[in-house]
Amino acid sequence: MASSNQRKQDNASKEVDIWLEEDPFGLDEEIKLVLFKCKDCGGVDEVPEYLIGEFSVDKNNNEEVQLHCPHCNGTMVEARNAPSD
Repeated sequence: MASSNQRKQDNASKEVDIWLEEDPFGLDEEIKLVLFKCKDCGGVDEVPEYLIGEFSVDKNNNEEVQLHCPHCNGTMVEARNAPSD
């Protein structure tokens, strides 16, 4: 018969195995990127989709998310909505 300490150790080992096998925080999920283009300098930047969702909380359905360009501090819009050169 297993001792009380042995059972506790086995249970702790099982809990560690679960954390090692699974991805409890979703860190292994692929991050979807969206291409943004600057209306001023034409620079492009990839922005994580989840970040765009956070910026769109206060927007109406037809309003697009605009970000500051890391190259010139201009206005960036999603590349599919950006005016072509």
